[in-house]
Amino acid sequence: MTTRINLSALNKHELAGFCEELGLKRYRSDQLFQWIHHKHAGSFDEMTNLPKSLRGQLAEKAELKSATQATVSRSRDGTIKCLFRLHDDKLVEAVLIPEFFEDGVADRLTVCVSSQVGCVFGCSFCATGRMGLFRNLTTGEITGQVMSINTIAEAEYGKRITNIVYMGMGEPFHNYGPVVDSAEILSDPLGLDLSPRRITISTVGLTRQIHEYADQKRPWNLAISLHAADDEKRNKIMPINEKLDLSALRKSIQHYHKMMHQPVTYEYLLFDQFNDTPEDARKLARIAHWVPSKVNIIMYNSVDGVTLQRAKEDRLDHFMSELTRQGARATVRRSRGDDIDAGCGQLAIREQDGTGKTMAK
Repeated sequence: MTTRINLSALNKHELAGFCEELGLKRYRSDQLFQWIHHKHAGSFDEMTNLPKSLRGQLAEKAELKSATQATVSRSRDGTIKCLFRLHDDKLVEAVLIPEFFEDGVADRLTVCVSSQVGCVFGCSFCATGRMGLFRNLTTGEITGQVMSINTIAEAEYGKRITNIVYMGMGEPFHNYGPVVDSAEILSDPLGLDLSPRRITISTVGLTRQIHEYADQKRPWNLAISLHAADDEKRNKIMPINEKLDLSALRKSIQHYHKMMHQPVTYEYLLFDQFNDTPEDARKLARIAHWVPSKVNIIMYNSVDGVTLQRAKEDRLDHFMSELTRQGARATVRRSRGDDIDAGCGQLAIREQDGTGKTMAK
């Protein structure tokens, strides 16, 4: 039996190559692209502007495997978490985070999208890392999450999503190819047509991929999941730091800025009496001065089995004051969706069987 090719997993160039092999005119490739990545078609029968004979030909040679929305959970603060089922019954979660004007009208609508089923890097504060890694997501499984949540945003708020952050389940740069392919699709005029400046890809600090990202002149924002400002503390909570320490991270970030002339964003979860002292703030400020940057101080959401806790408000105030004195540009991101386990570090699938691969000790 001939294996059918999953068109949802192809990037735009690969899809054009598939159509060329079938002897189709170029515009058919664009039509397919729109159906898969803009209209989120689940079958070839839905593609009504394609001839019936072509739909039959496609069904013989190809298939569409994306992410199917399974359940939707709503938080008191308006955050919406979606559980997606994949073709092999693996599960991932993605989150819609709305921000509102004073009159209650939706302003920013941000999708936090997943890139892997689980994560291999085992950060001690992260529920996803406790799962281990089961597999990478395909390009279509990533874009499918976004397009499905975009439909929810239009139904709930009367407008499409405005921003995408690759900060859900998984380490985006550990699944580099499908992640950058999906970002290209979501920025494409035939896809979601979202400005690259409204898409942010995060990494725990995979230095080789940061270099590659810079050398390829990728246009999307870069964020670094930092969470500690010295090697000793970062080693305790992020096993990756023992192989790729802050010195290696600094070189890769400076290379990125040399190539791109763009600022980076540092994500910094503030843990009570762990990384929230004035001295920690001074160290963080020094890192923030490596290249032009901003710092997002994130108020941690509790995770079962994790002893680290959210920093107290008075410690946050002192920390922010010291950052300001040191000339770092920083903002505080408050907890969102913690009542439905949709906050930073909380995404995990309890229904997933077994434990995946992990580098955590």
